[in-house]
Amino acid sequence: MLAGGAVGPGLPAAAAAPSPVQARQPGTGHLFRPISADDEEQQPTEIESLCMNCYRNDMNREVVKTDSATTRIPELDFEIPAFSQKGALTTVEGLISRAVSGLELDQPSRRANEEAMAERIDEFIVKLKELKQVASPFTLIIDDPSGNSFVENPHAPRKDDALVITHYNRTLQQEEMLGLQAEEPEEKPEEEDLRNEVLQFNTNCPECNAPAQTNMKLVQIPHFKEVIIMATNCENCGHRTNEVKSGGAVEPLGTRITFYITDPSDMTRDLLKSETCSMEIPELDFELGMAVLGGKFTTLEGILKDIQELVTKNPFTLGDSSSPGQTEKLQEFSQKLNQIIEGNMKAHFVMDDPAGNSYLQNVYAPEDDPEMKVEHYKRTFDQNEELGLNDMKTEGYETGLASQR
Repeated sequence: MLAGGAVGPGLPAAAAAPSPVQARQPGTGHLFRPISADDEEQQPTEIESLCMNCYRNDMNREVVKTDSATTRIPELDFEIPAFSQKGALTTVEGLISRAVSGLELDQPSRRANEEAMAERIDEFIVKLKELKQVASPFTLIIDDPSGNSFVENPHAPRKDDALVITHYNRTLQQEEMLGLQAEEPEEKPEEEDLRNEVLQFNTNCPECNAPAQTNMKLVQIPHFKEVIIMATNCENCGHRTNEVKSGGAVEPLGTRITFYITDPSDMTRDLLKSETCSMEIPELDFELGMAVLGGKFTTLEGILKDIQELVTKNPFTLGDSSSPGQTEKLQEFSQKLNQIIEGNMKAHFVMDDPAGNSYLQNVYAPEDDPEMKVEHYKRTFDQNEELGLNDMKTEGYETGLASQR
């Protein structure tokens, strides 16, 4: 609230005319009218105000000045800063008298230590006292960012031409000064792009239990979705693992991808296998169930080599207890798998993921791949049971909770 008023020449306060606010006569024998709930004509009681400085009715304009208000008189280049005085209900004359008292308070010590400064302040005090006599017009400006200061309009409800009230928006510094804002807000920091960040956290090696670090990165797969890749490399035993987690939820439909391998270049296609994905190679009469090999983000060649290593290095199928016929079959399987990897044998590679979170790169994207067939299907009850979806109630559960209460 910014209130400024020009005070013109006139009589001193002691010689001014009677107050327009007269004491209401409450009744014989009573200073105030008796308060009663049955009195429908109950009105506020008005009494004359008394100036505690001169003990007379002070007729100057009433002023409410809060702690946060700055008071200025431009003609004297005089200013009372905010929070240098306590808030007060006073008058224009009272504000000036208060300023005079504040300046005179330390004058004795100034005269002893800084005589020249004390003389200048004495001269300024004389000018302030002359304002109280209104020897010449002056302007009083009260600038209060809290908006709670007030200067009386004696002509209310009519407009007072000598009083100007201006409302404004507080600055950030004023908000901070009033305690409405702890500190000036800093520039909004840029959001972290986790796709360009590799996060690390401490863990233990699953093989030797030595301290190791796992790297985690969020990757956006083109024409698919975001996935989380976690890789662990143990410096103690050299064990290396990588694991992939889907960045999204279970898809509404399952996905079955059938790819016909016809060229060695097909081995470089990116492949994402989730933990819920099963794989099949019909030409080799081979099928690998879900959860085997875990989640992986690799290439088609990489997943085929993982399958080959899983079969050929399995001690339960190639150990001392294995039969000769079984060993020959597995060796034959490994040889045919090598032929597929080297491009000497054509075969179909099938990925079936009821959760819909597996992916095989389409090098023709966004066009269709002539060698790839992607089917979306509705899951069976058994597939939902394996995924734990049958026990999840995602609709109408509020009603069930309400009935339990």
